[in-house]
Amino acid sequence: MKVILTGNDLTVDKVWDIAVKGAEVEISPEADATLEASRKLVYELVDADVPVYGFNTGVGWNKDHKIAKEFFEEFNRKLIYCHTFGVGAEASEAEVRAVMAVRLNCLLLGYTGVQPAVARRYAELLNAGVHPVVPEKGSVGEADLTQLAHIGLAMIGEGEVNYKGRRMSSAEAHKLAGLEPVVLGPKDGLAVVSSSSFSAGEAALVFKELAELADMGDIISSLSLEGLNGNTSPLEAEVMAARGLAGQAKCAENMRGYLEGSDIYEAYPGKPVQDPLCFRGAAYVNGSLRDALEYAEKYLFIQMNSTDDNPCLLLKEKRIISNSNFETTTLATAMEMLAIVLSHVSRMSCYRMLRLANPELTHLSRFLSHDGGESHCFGTIQKCFASLDTEIRHLSNPCSVDYLSLSGSIEDHANNTPLVVQHLRQIVQDLQYIYGIELIHACQAIELRKRQGGFTLGRGTAAAYDAFRRALPLYTNDRPLAPDVKKAYEFVKSAALVESVKR
Repeated sequence: MKVILTGNDLTVDKVWDIAVKGAEVEISPEADATLEASRKLVYELVDADVPVYGFNTGVGWNKDHKIAKEFFEEFNRKLIYCHTFGVGAEASEAEVRAVMAVRLNCLLLGYTGVQPAVARRYAELLNAGVHPVVPEKGSVGEADLTQLAHIGLAMIGEGEVNYKGRRMSSAEAHKLAGLEPVVLGPKDGLAVVSSSSFSAGEAALVFKELAELADMGDIISSLSLEGLNGNTSPLEAEVMAARGLAGQAKCAENMRGYLEGSDIYEAYPGKPVQDPLCFRGAAYVNGSLRDALEYAEKYLFIQMNSTDDNPCLLLKEKRIISNSNFETTTLATAMEMLAIVLSHVSRMSCYRMLRLANPELTHLSRFLSHDGGESHCFGTIQKCFASLDTEIRHLSNPCSVDYLSLSGSIEDHANNTPLVVQHLRQIVQDLQYIYGIELIHACQAIELRKRQGGFTLGRGTAAAYDAFRRALPLYTNDRPLAPDVKKAYEFVKSAALVESVKR
């Protein structure tokens, strides 16, 4: 598997292929030519002695310091050193691969003027499986300087990397992979660190799982609705057309397809006219997630296929100018919107489980006990999903607005985009657990309903039910539920539910 990078068409799926599936990368010939041309302009500007930020001047508060040609290598190496301040937990190898792929893709546009050998080194490290060790914390979001410096450190043969299952020095990994450390020149250090590719790379992997969660939400909501034997009127196409919201219309269409042929459409004496909002509005709130994801994906795509460099090299105009293209506030706030919507999705799921455990609503046994109530069954598990939902709600609180004025008040704005992404990543993991627990409830309720006199599932929900039951058997006696929850989480995370319904 190979992904050709052009600078213009990197998608979430392509990042996933590179980062998770281990696809090799190749720089397109056109992009390689752009790298060479932009580097040529850099040397022309060096000869002209034009003052350029981070090029022949210092950076940050030191922007007034002049850098002589003979000190370019030393200055750029020290620039990497002085920004290597990442702390805390380390990004996974998949995340590091995603980050490197995004940064390489943006370099190919030619706005950086980076040495082509530096750009090619990203591809060489990816293809050789040499993954720099990158701590996750330390960036305030005005470019991910402190994390990306760790990648630069590895490029020059310093710091640590993971290579073929072992942690080792970058120098050793370079030797084993048959590579020589790069020697930095003018503009190279800033080109490596002054980017938001750490945030974008991690976000791309989160967005991939989010898209799968959006699809799973419709399937799981349909199963829970059958477990309740609820009403399908809120899903009707005419109702959706009257409202005119694309996201909820898509979710309702999906749910109608999954429920096709289900006994849920049969009326029975005393059936309630409408259900609690957690069931009645499932497609509507899941639709809000689709709308938010579409909005956020638009800006993530732009982030992964544009320059965020300062200064910006304008090849056609033969100029290099200062700017604030590293601003990611639009993307950060889009992801915070996603986090807020996910807190609604989570709460709806939790309420569906609470309602399914209530015999007054379901006419099934309390806590969905298989023996009519002698077993505690799904009583205490409520504390587990309630705790996860609480964490999601707190993680959805905005953090992009909380920053300090730094670097002698030169850098007086920030957006904390890496922290926003990491909050979103944890929310996704928590929701995967919650959806796994909802599957446990929904399938148990369906089994009990079948025992009451038979119940035919829809085409899609039947496939989902069978796939889940292959992963996790019916609860028939009190037992430790932690292993069940873990299996359910792994089932959701694998996206096997979506694949089974598609088939």
